[in-house]
Amino acid sequence: MQLVVSELVTNVRRHAPGPFLLTLEAQSEAVEVTVWDTEPDLPLPRPADPTRVGRHGLEIVMALCRSFAIHREPVGKRITATLALTDPLGDETCR
Repeated sequence: MQLVVSELVTNVRRHAPGPFLLTLEAQSEAVEVTVWDTEPDLPLPRPADPTRVGRHGLEIVMALCRSFAIHREPVGKRITATLALTDPLGDETCR
């Protein structure tokens, strides 16, 4: 979860002007991480490329999350990533 939050907030600080809002919402088996910012341009996830240096943030976030969504807002955009709190194979330890 720390890596996902770090990647999303780093992207906001690097690419969006003005304020942003980070929320974490605990659910029974997941945590929903939402970042809202004032930048109207949507991030474009890039295809995997092991030769590319940097710019793998969304690729990493999408690989770690159960779900990932980007929504336009009246001002800016909202990115929501949901992370499972349990192993999908039934192991009760957190990742």
